[in-house]
Amino acid sequence: MEKRQLGRTGMEVSVISFGALPIQRCTMEEAGPVLHKVLDAGINFIDTARAYTDSEAKIGKYIASRRSEYYLATKSMARDKAGMAKDVDISLQTMQVEYIDLYQVHNIKTRQDLDAVMAPGGALEALKEAKAAGKIRFIGVTGHSVDLLMEAVKSDQFDTVQVPFNFIETKANEKLFPLAKAMNVGRIVMKPLGGGQVRSFDLALRFILEQDISVAIPGMDDIVQIDENLAAAKNFRPLTQEEQAILKKEAADIGPNFCRRCGYCMPCAAGIDIPQTFIFHLQYSSYGLKEAIPLRYAGMKAKASDCIECGICEERCPYDLPIRDRMKQVAKDLG
Repeated sequence: MEKRQLGRTGMEVSVISFGALPIQRCTMEEAGPVLHKVLDAGINFIDTARAYTDSEAKIGKYIASRRSEYYLATKSMARDKAGMAKDVDISLQTMQVEYIDLYQVHNIKTRQDLDAVMAPGGALEALKEAKAAGKIRFIGVTGHSVDLLMEAVKSDQFDTVQVPFNFIETKANEKLFPLAKAMNVGRIVMKPLGGGQVRSFDLALRFILEQDISVAIPGMDDIVQIDENLAAAKNFRPLTQEEQAILKKEAADIGPNFCRRCGYCMPCAAGIDIPQTFIFHLQYSSYGLKEAIPLRYAGMKAKASDCIECGICEERCPYDLPIRDRMKQVAKDLG
């Protein structure tokens, strides 16, 4: 599989690598074969986060012994120095490693987030000290706001930037990626498959591979997904005009304001699986599954009609989606 340089880090990483967010849905026993398959398949870059529940623990349990085979990245939501320093140590202990290749500031969502991280006593200070101590090798930043990430990159304090990018949401390609490339900052693509929303995953990944990015990290939680995702890289061929038209139509069907299944909205106070509810509704309303989806939706323990409109999910959503209004529409369409 093709490898690309991750900016100024000098790390040569497999162009399709492993996003570990979905592995938290696996049991501890189920995670082992998936993680070993990742390395056996030739993937050499693994990206996780403190926020991904037991994802770090699973990595530590199953592949700490294979540490020489992969570059390891994680991230923390801490904004202050003490919190970030604590999280770095927890990550090292949980993943059972002596160092982490890339530690990232996780989900810069607001101006206040960025200011807090960069201020004296902020998270960046802790990461610099961890780097000097040999606990981490490089420092990155992640988020969903292209404008805020551009400011972070311009500070020249970060070695990598991670942002959602796919054939539906391409804003990062306009200014952020060219800026990052000019500054030799690694460009990590999250949500290359729209958080699992897209149908044409082979075309979607080939679209990504045509772009000037460093690495894409689709989330995977079973062995079949690993083989499917790597096929796009191992048998790469540019998109034809007909295939580009297919993606254009699918992008129009999904629209720009869709749920990426990041899970930041969870847990729901009413017990609703918000991402799954929105997937069912998309399949019902846009993909024509008018008979199958109502039957599957009926099996959910909590439905859109159970929403208590507390609004907590909307405060957590990095895309500021109007979740409460969408729940009302789902309840109207599916019950």
